[in-house]
This record gives sequence, C-alpha cells and structure tokens, in this order.
Amino acid sequence: MTVLETIAVAVWAMLPAYVPNNAAVLAGGGRPIDGGRTWGGRRILGDGKSWRGTAVGTAAGALLAVALNAVAGDVGAALGADLPTFPPAVILALPFGAMLGDVLASFLKRRTGRERGAAFPGLDQLDFVVVSLLLAFLAAPDWFVETFTLPVLAVILVITPLLHVSTNAVAYRLGLKDEPW
Repeated sequence: MTVLETIAVAVWAMLPAYVPNNAAVLAGGGRPIDGGRTWGGRRILGDGKSWRGTAVGTAAGALLAVALNAVAGDVGAALGADLPTFPPAVILALPFGAMLGDVLASFLKRRTGRERGAAFPGLDQLDFVVVSLLLAFLAAPDWFVETFTLPVLAVILVITPLLHVSTNAVAYRLGLKDEPW
C-alpha cells in the first residue's frame, strides 16, 4: 500500500468516529448524562455531555458509515485505493466509541479538577480514537486487523490531533464552541 493509499484508508476508516463529536456540538444541549449529580464535590461529567448529543453524534457517525459503504467502490476506484466497508457492528461501534471516549475524558477531567472546556492536551485529541478503535476491535476483530494495519494506525495517530485542533479552531471562530480546543 502506498503512502497515499494508507492515508486514504486511515481517514476513510475513521470518518464515522471523527464526525460524532462535531454532530453532538451541533445538536446542542439536552439533559446531561450525569443528571447534575456530583462525586467528590465535582460534577461527574458536566452539562457538556448530554443524552441528545450522544444519540445525535452516534446516529450521525452511523449514517455516515452507511453512506460510505454505498460509495466505497466508486470512491476507492477514483482514488486508486481499496477502501474498507463497515460491517454492521462497526457501523455502531466506531461512532458510539467516539462518544463514549469523549464521555470518559470528561469524567477524567472532572476527577482532575478541570472545568468544562478546560484543555487536557493529548486526552482531548485522542480519547475518542482510542475508545472507538477498541470497540471496533471488539465488534469485528478480523475486520479491524485487516483495516487498521500498523501504518494506518500510525497515520491516524498523527493526523487526528491535527484535524482535532483545526476543526475545533474553526468551530470556535464560527461561534459553535466556547473554546478553541
């Protein structure tokens, strides 16, 4: 696989995990997952993690995966790459894993005394990737091993923080986020 094919596969395979958090921000508000409860004097998750956002984010990623399946052959032929299609379990695992990773990161942020929106370098950029990949592996181990080769994983670990920082900066400038990270 060439470098360009590796990049194409990495981005393609992660799109259903890249989209959910952005969709959740657009869904806006709703009932917080933690119901306003605290633990150790701090919110468990905070108002930024809502049932609506989680549902909308997961649905957006799943719908994108279905759409990608429909065009994988044509897009792959145009790019000269063998793009993967997503098995049914992975259609849900990648976007839900992204949302769960973000929820777990919020939990860690609250436990370390960080307020909603506070930066946590590294965790902010890769939380959703790690959990979405873990759930995809659990959902379809053979597909995972075939799709996420070491070079593909390396590309994901390099481009994800860059994509995360740039999309958050754009969302901040558009007034969709309160902080640029």
